[in-house]
Amino acid sequence: MKVDGRHFRSIWLEPDGWSVGAIDQRRLPHEFVIARLETADAAADAIRTMLVRGAPLIGATAAYGMALAVRDDCSDAGIDRAYQLLIAARPTAINLKWALDEMMRAIMPAPPSERAGIAYARAAEIAEQDVAINREIGQHGLALIEAIAASKPPGDAINILTHCNAGWLATVDWGTATAPIYLAHDRGLKIHVWVDETRPRNQGASLTAWELGHHGVPHTVIADNTGGHLMQHAMVDLAIVGTDRVTANGDVCNKIGTYLKALAAYDNGVPFYVALPSPTLDFSIDDGIRQIPIEQRGADEVATMTGRTADGRIETVRVVPAGSPVANYAFDVTPARLVTGLITERGVLQPDRAALASAFPDRA
Repeated sequence: MKVDGRHFRSIWLEPDGWSVGAIDQRRLPHEFVIARLETADAAADAIRTMLVRGAPLIGATAAYGMALAVRDDCSDAGIDRAYQLLIAARPTAINLKWALDEMMRAIMPAPPSERAGIAYARAAEIAEQDVAINREIGQHGLALIEAIAASKPPGDAINILTHCNAGWLATVDWGTATAPIYLAHDRGLKIHVWVDETRPRNQGASLTAWELGHHGVPHTVIADNTGGHLMQHAMVDLAIVGTDRVTANGDVCNKIGTYLKALAAYDNGVPFYVALPSPTLDFSIDDGIRQIPIEQRGADEVATMTGRTADGRIETVRVVPAGSPVANYAFDVTPARLVTGLITERGVLQPDRAALASAFPDRA
């Protein structure tokens, strides 16, 4: 996608042919900063500190992190150390493990002298695969938006609610939940997006709104608690969110607050779709609520907020009383029964084991 008229991906191989560039998402929307990753430790730190975030992008970053590791140490022991380092960076998004396992399958059978070249090639394939998958997700989701547009009076906007950031910043390009939105906008459909702020890290307000604004998509940032009210008053035509892991039976793990949006959508008859690339599927888990590990992050993400002051300074302020305990659960699980459909690269599927296994027998 584009930033000020220039095409960017969220991660890329630098012109030197070995180091990795990435947009530092911690600095958005107030500063656009490019980070350079040169070691596996730097890649793991980028994932852990959310310099990069979003399940597909975490996977791509881990893949490049393995390539950087193999460049430094192509021994079996060195590669195993890098795998353990990277897989521990964040626990919830299954794409991280998927990408690392793909890298190991490609690297380990090769002689040490060939491993670095193979690692960089496989990491690039994983990145390109993500772009292609998201483009297909966009096409399948576009059909849903077009159907809604056809049912509305001419000239009326299609109002879409999304939560967190499942845009191109969360992937290598296009995004998952936003791919259908970008395609619909580019086709000339009248689109308007309700953007949940998504506390505590404000990925909606700071990242999704930034993305949509740069692409020219009409949008409005709302407080997280506004979605139910909008749905009650028929101001939302459909909700589309991303996900960090989908179980074999269709349970969806996504940014905290997604479950509440799904409940409100269900109560008001609003279609609730989840956009996901196949590497986000986890066929080893049947019960998302009991089996998916939910990351708990630091208290400061809830207790403080960062923004730009009137005179242009970037400042962090505390919004919680000193001494008040803080809990920071990063994700929740939406049961499959609340999901209208799963938008994948192989079509819009029912959220159940039979549909997922039929569409992705290679993963099942």
